[in-house]
Amino acid sequence: ILHVATFRGDELDRVVAEINARGFGLTFGLHTRIDSRVQAVSDAVRVGNIYVNRNQIGAIVGSQPFGGEGLSGTGPKAGGPHYLPRFGKQAAIAAEPATGRPAAGSTVQQRLDRVRGEIATGARETRDLPGPTGESNRWSTHPRGLVLCLGPSLDDAHEQARQAMAAGCGALMVAPGACGANVVDGVLDPDDLARLGGFDAVAFWGDQAAARAMRRALAGRDGPIVPLATARDITPWCLIERHVCIDTTAAGGNASLLAEMS
Repeated sequence: ILHVATFRGDELDRVVAEINARGFGLTFGLHTRIDSRVQAVSDAVRVGNIYVNRNQIGAIVGSQPFGGEGLSGTGPKAGGPHYLPRFGKQAAIAAEPATGRPAAGSTVQQRLDRVRGEIATGARETRDLPGPTGESNRWSTHPRGLVLCLGPSLDDAHEQARQAMAAGCGALMVAPGACGANVVDGVLDPDDLARLGGFDAVAFWGDQAAARAMRRALAGRDGPIVPLATARDITPWCLIERHVCIDTTAAGGNASLLAEMS
């Protein structure tokens, strides 16, 4: 069964926004003769794999790292450069539990909502991957979104925020003694992670018991999986990967030629 929904050419931005709003982002297909439209749509749509002027199945290992984002994503793309290391266990950093006055969940949510508007967009790194003749394959990394930096110490939270922002993400620090615009003074209750919204990753270098409680709270959330980064280098958890495959032999989207190739 093929479902077809038509729209006017000047409504493309609205259609892409509606697709993004669904929350699913595994694959996206586009047929067009216009190079600028390929670029505009590829920049706007939030999916793991974009296929232009070709079919949407049969990802090739080494050329087309495969995996989605949002409700279709579980981590780094299969076959991508960040895939294998994520199977390793993150080393525990600190043994002492976090101490300090509790941070109000309502205050944290207000700051999250404000920082959300400061997130960068655009690719951080791109690579052209090998592939069959007549096919372009480009892999890229993009900022994941907003990282909640939970220290546990203020110095830890500062370093986590520095790494997150270096990856193009927004950052909110919650740690004892924190003061400033994008910070909250105190220690966040792990259970609050199940209720707060607007963040895309959590960084924490504290004791294992607290990290375990945070993982349970994050696992109980509705919506996309939110990773918990406990490694000293949180950069891999601050990035998402996308891949664009273009059939350059399709004569600019020639429908007859595409039919003969399928």
